[in-house]
Amino acid sequence: MTIIPDTPSQLRLTPISRLAAGGRWRVEAMRSLREPVLLWFTQGQGRITVAGTTRAYGPNNAAFIPPGVMHGFEIAPRVQGTVVFFGRNHGLDLPATPQFLRPRDPISQKELIATLEAIQRELESARSGSQKAAQHHLGLLGVWMDRQLEREKAFETMPHRPAASQQLVARYASLLERDFRSNRAVADYAEALGVTPTHLTRVCRGACGKGAHQLLEDRILFEARRLLAETRLPVKDVAEMLGFNSPGYFTRAFQKTAGVTPSAFRKKPAGPVVPRV
Repeated sequence: MTIIPDTPSQLRLTPISRLAAGGRWRVEAMRSLREPVLLWFTQGQGRITVAGTTRAYGPNNAAFIPPGVMHGFEIAPRVQGTVVFFGRNHGLDLPATPQFLRPRDPISQKELIATLEAIQRELESARSGSQKAAQHHLGLLGVWMDRQLEREKAFETMPHRPAASQQLVARYASLLERDFRSNRAVADYAEALGVTPTHLTRVCRGACGKGAHQLLEDRILFEARRLLAETRLPVKDVAEMLGFNSPGYFTRAFQKTAGVTPSAFRKKPAGPVVPRV
């Protein structure tokens, strides 16, 4: 089965306010990328869901998301900040699990802002060696994250172990990301996890406000929108790639969620093409 790449491979920075160009589905629906990303929020607040668990974010909050981790977040008009797309060949030793960072002191916040500005300045420069310089600044961003994680641990009075329910939802999110194109039902995922569908739905809703079926449907239909917006694949091929038994069933499922048919969605103006998270 052919998988259409979802992101370019190079380092780039994008304002958070531009991420929803072409529709809020670009940020709010569940998706994953093939590269690490760092979300840095400087203004506004909302909720972000990573690996099936939802938590609040506000000004001067950051979230690091490794490749292949399912995520999505609310974006309001007042939300501002920057997303760092590391690229698939970043060459850095980065955390293997999602990290939520809250730099509490102004010095740490200023260090991060200065590093991001330096990366952007080099990416926009026409001088020789600018790409190499940008990668070196990206390495400093990795150092900043390591130091911030050490500070975060210092604020914890005792080691934190995720609750069993959070672990279950994270395992479900991981399986879902691997197999969402396979036409497996929630009952199949629940069986693989050794729980009942009812229990899986209950813990998912408790962790992120969405049931197990809604998470599965959300992930499939985000991919459907992406393929329709960014490729010329026929609708029947998109349906087949996503595990639907027939184009008609895919069209009904898509229209129920998106409010338009796949063909009509494809014809809608998509806005400027920008990197997505």
